[in-house]
Amino acid sequence: MTFDVQYSDSLSNARAGVITTDHGQILTPIFMPVGTAGTVKGVHFSELIEQVKAQIILGNTYHLYLRPGLDILQKAGGLHGFNGWQHPILTDSGGFQVFSLTGIRKLTEEGCVFQSHIDGSKHFFTPENVMDTERIIGADIMMAFDECPPGKSDYHYAKKSLQLTQRWLDRCLKRFQDTQPLYGHQQSLFPIVQGCTYKDLRQEAAKFIADKGADGNAIGGLAVGEPTEVMYEMIEVVNDILPKDKPRYLMGVGTPQNILEAIERGVDMFDCVMPTRNGRNALLFTYEGTMNMRNKKWEDDFSPLDANGCDIDKCTSKAYLHHLFKAKELLAMQIGSIHNLAFYLRLVTDARQHIQQGDFISWKKSVIERLGQRL
Repeated sequence: MTFDVQYSDSLSNARAGVITTDHGQILTPIFMPVGTAGTVKGVHFSELIEQVKAQIILGNTYHLYLRPGLDILQKAGGLHGFNGWQHPILTDSGGFQVFSLTGIRKLTEEGCVFQSHIDGSKHFFTPENVMDTERIIGADIMMAFDECPPGKSDYHYAKKSLQLTQRWLDRCLKRFQDTQPLYGHQQSLFPIVQGCTYKDLRQEAAKFIADKGADGNAIGGLAVGEPTEVMYEMIEVVNDILPKDKPRYLMGVGTPQNILEAIERGVDMFDCVMPTRNGRNALLFTYEGTMNMRNKKWEDDFSPLDANGCDIDKCTSKAYLHHLFKAKELLAMQIGSIHNLAFYLRLVTDARQHIQQGDFISWKKSVIERLGQRL
């Protein structure tokens, strides 16, 4: 994997670049639809390509390990062979899910014992076997296995957790270097900067990771309940240290406003369940603000969902989508998901264009307030 910064904004840390993988190029800044169990919920790949314009999607190690399981994935030739997506894929390590979805877990120096949220069966994740699992899944970009401390952890716990994450990272890197890709395409491993909202821990984590010389680096453990201004400060602290010639991935963030603020601070890659989850629940993002399609105000509004959006936006009226949600039709959730994903990809594509034109900051100021209002 390579990364080239093509344009840098003169008034901020925003940049436009290109990531090149064996499955194709990714123009940054980029939003990556979340395909947890090998699918972006409710959206066909043809729609992801033609309507959403997705360039890379996510898979999740925890979910794919449990279902369909590693034997099936390896027989299929990895996730690309299993689901037919022939573009780049990134897999999260499953660390967040182990620490958030599983009710019973035991953390040791060696790894983490947890119970499946599906059937209660016990499993054991270590840095080494997570790397092996991600090799079998075969994503172009693999994430390191880390501990995800609760957002409101006290300083002592956050420091202890960070030290464990750093020891685990060294083990992840060793296993990654000692193994080879299984399906003929190269894979990259991204470390994850943790440290909660403690500036000195974030700085320590960023320095530790910067020295590893990985193909790219991630910022984790944010957007977990802390004030947005604190999140932005942590991004600035970390990005001051992370190498500028490698992509920076802000994990699990966020709203359209969050994304623009993070781009201004030098972030290149984003993922979040928000566009699909909100889309399934009738909450649609637009440049004019958010729309709740269940509201009565839309029942006789026959204008397009978004006249400047994707093809589905242009041929679907607000009144029709309102009807579909009221009738609890499956198509409503599908249209809502496609609309929101297409909007997120349009947002980062527009940001890239304005970085190239040199007017990113003035463009961002012109749209950011409207993005947050309710229609």
